[in-house]
Amino acid sequence: QVQLVESGGGLVQPGGSLTLSCTVPNGVLSGNPKAWYRQRPGKLRALIAHFFYDGSPIYADYVRGRFSISEDVSSNTVYLHMNRLKPEDTGVYYCNTFPKDDSRWGQGTQVTVSS
Repeated sequence: QVQLVESGGGLVQPGGSLTLSCTVPNGVLSGNPKAWYRQRPGKLRALIAHFFYDGSPIYADYVRGRFSISEDVSSNTVYLHMNRLKPEDTGVYYCNTFPKDDSRWGQGTQVTVSS
């Protein structure tokens, strides 16, 4: 099975911004909308942003207004634009689909928000 590859994480100060990327091999995630998940330290992995079937973006309450999901169909890349980051946004970020496909989890990309 082909795993997804996320990138763009790093260390950022509170209030800062990051953009995460996930390149999806053509056809690997066909059929279901793209999504981003996050696993905070000591917590379960949780859905934070995804496209609905009509293409509209859906966000978890705690990231709405700060995060934005987008997709470049021509390059098979999904992005997560993160603004006004908070320490509680620290975690490993993964792309997948909604609903998730457990056979496609990649390594994720670490985001650390700290001063």
